[in-house]
Amino acid sequence: MDLVIRNATLPDGRQHVNIGIESGRIAAIGVALDLTAEQEIDAGGDLVTPPFVDAHFHMDATLSYGLPRVNASGTLLEGIALWGELKPVLTQEALVERALQYCDWAVGRGLLAIRSHVDICDDRLLAVEALLHVREKVAPYLDLQLVAFPQDGLLRSPTAFANLKRAIGMGVDVVGGIPHFERTMADGAESVRLLCEFAAEKGLYVDMHCDESDDPLSRHIETLAYHAQRLGMQGRVAGSHLTSMHSMDNYYVSKLLPLIREAGVAAISNPLINITLQGRHDTYPKRRGMTRVPEMLAAGIDVAFGHDCVMDPWYSLGSGDMLEVAHMGLHVAQMTGQQAMRDCFRAVTETPARILGLEGYGLQVGCHADLVLLDAADPVEAIRLRAARRFVIRRGKVVSQAPASQARLSLPGRPDIVDFKLRYQNR
Repeated sequence: MDLVIRNATLPDGRQHVNIGIESGRIAAIGVALDLTAEQEIDAGGDLVTPPFVDAHFHMDATLSYGLPRVNASGTLLEGIALWGELKPVLTQEALVERALQYCDWAVGRGLLAIRSHVDICDDRLLAVEALLHVREKVAPYLDLQLVAFPQDGLLRSPTAFANLKRAIGMGVDVVGGIPHFERTMADGAESVRLLCEFAAEKGLYVDMHCDESDDPLSRHIETLAYHAQRLGMQGRVAGSHLTSMHSMDNYYVSKLLPLIREAGVAAISNPLINITLQGRHDTYPKRRGMTRVPEMLAAGIDVAFGHDCVMDPWYSLGSGDMLEVAHMGLHVAQMTGQQAMRDCFRAVTETPARILGLEGYGLQVGCHADLVLLDAADPVEAIRLRAARRFVIRRGKVVSQAPASQARLSLPGRPDIVDFKLRYQNR
């Protein structure tokens, strides 16, 4: 073997597991396997998981906070207006520099796959060219999937559809949309039809910003599910945000969820951003702003969490930490049961990997040796602590390493100096 990880705990609860890695793939995995290798890592009973996956991000805007000015209101619409001001003065060099900086952050956090939307409403397609270059440059250590995103509306922006087709021809992977931003509900529905038919013809995946609104009558997810089923695109379509669902009446949702499941449409919620941007017109009671994650999971719908934004016109915070995303999602959705908390961990690992169609992802023999060793005993503790990433491994090679989180305490009235960790060892 090239590398052996000993005494690991896996997300499914298996303990004392040894993992053998050869030629960039998992060659053996099991309890107390007799393995030898040139390099060994002792997990010490800590959690080893496949890498984190971000199902929804905007890398063309990341780290642009304050350009050309700060979003004073902190609202979605001012963020969109700000991005419109920034687009004409963007340079390819600056886009590439910021995106590469973010990818470095991501790797350090164990985030090795990202689906990023890229705005195609700038006729220069400058951001598309920049992120295609970034995708090629980071390919040895990070999977970057790009979505052609008509930020200004497919029908609202005169050249958007032509630009989207150009972007796909240049190598962008996924068809995007934003039906709730069209001028009318009818235009929104028409944009969904056009985009789904184009994607079906080309054999592409679809991922639409859908109903990112507090309006309970914004129901484009219903149209998206209809066309996904009509065109036989089950398993290749995702609706992102879906925040209007938190304002819909329960009767309508009881009809909607089975339609989404039958159509094989996945849902991508963005807890950090949804909770800060939605409900802005409310006084009190104030809506939480996130879609109905527990209800969708109960209906058999794949639900992933995305980071969405980091230090851009819409969100001034963030660090590329998908455990922070899971932590927020857990709280906002009140998913505090044991199974529910593990569902939140899956929403930033295996579920988005499935939605993105990542080949070779997982903890089985033959899978890519892409792994993260966390300073935690299990997925719940990992979320609770936003655990340190002790080792990040890509194709069998260590690409990032960090010490376990620890503090040295010297307290008044207590003679001992103690190395202190926020861990509760009950095992």
